[in-house]
Amino acid sequence: MMRSQIYSFLEVDPGSLRDKMKELVDAGARFSTSVAVDERPINSCFSHTYILFLKDRGYVLLTTKLSSEMPEHDTLTDIVPGVEWAEKEAMELVGIKIRGLPQKRKLILPENWPEDLHPLRKDFDYRYRPVEKADLEAEGLPIGPYHPALHEPESFRLYVRGEEIIDAEYVGFLVHRGVEKVAEGRLTYNQIPFIAERICGICGFIHSTLYCNAVERAAGIDVPERAKWIRSFMLELERIHSHLLLVGVVCHMAGFDTGFMHAWRLRENFMRLAERISGNRKTYGMNLVGGVRRDIDNIAALDFLKSSKKDIEEYVSMLMENRLLIRRCEGIGVLGRQDARKMCVVGPVARASGIDIDVRRDSPYEAYGELSFRVPVYMEGDVLSRVMVRLEEIKESISILEQIAGEMPKGPIMAETRDVPPLIRSIAAGEAPRGEDIHFVITGRDNKVYRWRVRSPTYNNLPALPLMLKGNLIADAPLIIGSIDPCFSCTDRCIVLKEGRRYRLEELVGRGRL
Repeated sequence: MMRSQIYSFLEVDPGSLRDKMKELVDAGARFSTSVAVDERPINSCFSHTYILFLKDRGYVLLTTKLSSEMPEHDTLTDIVPGVEWAEKEAMELVGIKIRGLPQKRKLILPENWPEDLHPLRKDFDYRYRPVEKADLEAEGLPIGPYHPALHEPESFRLYVRGEEIIDAEYVGFLVHRGVEKVAEGRLTYNQIPFIAERICGICGFIHSTLYCNAVERAAGIDVPERAKWIRSFMLELERIHSHLLLVGVVCHMAGFDTGFMHAWRLRENFMRLAERISGNRKTYGMNLVGGVRRDIDNIAALDFLKSSKKDIEEYVSMLMENRLLIRRCEGIGVLGRQDARKMCVVGPVARASGIDIDVRRDSPYEAYGELSFRVPVYMEGDVLSRVMVRLEEIKESISILEQIAGEMPKGPIMAETRDVPPLIRSIAAGEAPRGEDIHFVITGRDNKVYRWRVRSPTYNNLPALPLMLKGNLIADAPLIIGSIDPCFSCTDRCIVLKEGRRYRLEELVGRGRL
């Protein structure tokens, strides 16, 4: 087993980009995301980096440098269909022209946004806001942007024949707030973890962890072992309550509210444990570059896990004995293994379609190289399989927590601080509850990042939803959409609001909790 993440950098000219990508894909590489960077202030050019994972070689960063006057290259969508969103983002936000990219509607920016204005260029003022909103009216059956089946403002258009869905279109990024742009312009290295954790309202700790990992790697900071184990503990705690939330939501959408209530009852116990450790039920505020701010009481954690294990097993048995729930989820929203590979889906969505991937095992980080766990994989690719993967992962996560609480090394929880050298490229990858999460960083001067790119798991899973929806009934659409556990806020990289109140940026940074 690999004990730490391995990365390699590979630079090619634009004319060789397609050939090199095909070579890597033919060798078994899996596409993760891409990062476009305005490097004109430092290198007088633009760059576009495709990040792939190749077994036994780790993460490969395939980079091409592009002209500062006319940055452009050919699309790679015919080689890897799953790159479409990342390429569209590079084109809209950074202004890289990608020849041959399928042109439908814009991905992130409003349709009436000026064509020559690109928000992630360094000469763009982050305070600029468009005046008008995009027109979301179109033919088709709308689900969203505000809809009883969706709890965040996103829009799906279903094209139907009678009750059958024959096509679907996703319109997102309605709450995109440019957290990366704000971080690059205003925040210091140790302010970003607190805003990174608010990228997602459910599984934010993975974001702050991976951001810290990327900066720590760039600065050569040796994080204390106990801090790594504490981070892993909180990540698995987060995985459990995230999965319980999703299972409960699926039960509710399937009309089994008893399963919904029990999921919330069990989840509450894990939320209270998080509060005992960090002082907060969510947004723990524990990560800083170099380690964590709070320690864990191992004995108290072990006692809690012993009492919770039986409850989880009884809950899973109850769900599996409910034949109506099984029938409701079985055989709908199918995503075949071949389509799953083409669309580069991640996490439980991939594992439910027969793709055996998990960053914790395949490219260990924090304490995962020292822990033992099983990765559940199903072949059916339907809603039921996506639920089953999560139920089994809850059991595995409890086992991981028991290992951590019983074997955690003693010692400090924070490394000595040191200056972060400028213009170092680094990435960190991890397994969020929804799948592979990527953070890319280019360090900067004045204690700030030059470029920070976040790719959440839902960003890779959402483009596959039209394939899951086609051929199913309208009544099944909310359940199919919900089964991928979509997080629209982390896909949009927004700042989460609490209880309807808008927080100023100054209130969010530098605080452990709200």
